[in-house]
Amino acid sequence: MSASEPDSGALLHALALPDLSGAVPTSSEARAKCCITALEDELQTMKQEKGTKQRFIICHLPRCLSLIDARRKTTYYVAQGRAVCQMTVLYTGLEDLIAENDRRYEQAMMDDNMAEGTTEQDRLQCGYLALAQTLLWMHSKLAELDADEAEDMLKKIKRGANAAHGNDPSTLKDLITAWVNQDFRPSSLLRSNDKHLRGFVHDICGMLLCPAEWDWSDDHVKAGICDRTSDFIISENSWLVFVYENYLFNENNLEQGLFMSKILVQAFKAVFTSPSSAREADGDGDGADILKNNRRASWALNQVKVKTCVALIINMRKVTPCSIAYVICQVHFALSNISSWRTIDGDFDYKVFWNNIVDFFEDVPGPVAQRRVSKLLEWWTRKIFGKNHREDLTPEVVSKMSVTVLAKQRKRLEDAAFDSD
Repeated sequence: MSASEPDSGALLHALALPDLSGAVPTSSEARAKCCITALEDELQTMKQEKGTKQRFIICHLPRCLSLIDARRKTTYYVAQGRAVCQMTVLYTGLEDLIAENDRRYEQAMMDDNMAEGTTEQDRLQCGYLALAQTLLWMHSKLAELDADEAEDMLKKIKRGANAAHGNDPSTLKDLITAWVNQDFRPSSLLRSNDKHLRGFVHDICGMLLCPAEWDWSDDHVKAGICDRTSDFIISENSWLVFVYENYLFNENNLEQGLFMSKILVQAFKAVFTSPSSAREADGDGDGADILKNNRRASWALNQVKVKTCVALIINMRKVTPCSIAYVICQVHFALSNISSWRTIDGDFDYKVFWNNIVDFFEDVPGPVAQRRVSKLLEWWTRKIFGKNHREDLTPEVVSKMSVTVLAKQRKRLEDAAFDSD
């Protein structure tokens, strides 16, 4: 190798490239200080962000709480409103009930006497009393709210009532299809998606809707009803076969078995407790607490909340005349061939029919009839809610029981001994 040629090792050493990682060696103390500084900066940033969030929450918390409270009240009022049509009145508006109660109160204050009214006004007042007994909080709440707040509350309650009025016919339309097909096995089966083949054009539906005073098996009667002749007018002035126990009636005693049919019990359970509970309509109350069972079932195994029954929402423990009337009207509509709800169907007036049912329970001729009505309502409550009667343990009843009586006796003995000393 000549002197003019550079040494290959030296060339390689002169062309050596720096470490491309760019890392510069530092001491461990320096690295620790850098980490501490970075953490302090991060902590300061977090404190600033927390302060910003806290200021945001403090500024907006009242409004957020107000929105949450408003939403909760809306949900509550709508849920409670489902019971308005089912438990009080089917057609009358809430405003009319409240106005009638106010009228009576003002008249009683002025005249210092019990306010009197017409039959229609009496029905309105009965409706308000039923409403106050169903929604126990409503009467006092109306007294607390101003006009705008009261109007808003009533609007939400009516929303729930309208929802129930729309859901119940749809639910019963499907269920009654199954019940009729199962119990009567008609040659022409009902279809849940077709109401036009119900009513008097269907043999079983026609039999159930036939007035008690006529015999559906008579071809002359059947033809007269289907042709809507003047001799066979179907109106609200007749008790229909489907309201009677075993769908049979006694011409000499039309009250026997009235409002005791299986299909009514099934429909009542479907509306107020649950559609699944309608399968137990044949029993005479098995002792089960239907509300307790429904409350336990209101949470699925995965803790997802499911729909709660109407009876549980309003803490319903007894069957009432208005609730029976509501279910009867709903069953009549489900058996008929009309596709949309209306007050008058041909010659049949649902509003008057509802009044006739309620009047049977509330406008009795005397104490003997009242005892029969009370017994019928007890039968209904047993059918729907079982054999438990804790709601009947009023202070008056408890005061006559042995635990209370013994306590009083011991107190008297103690007092007598003290006086003798």
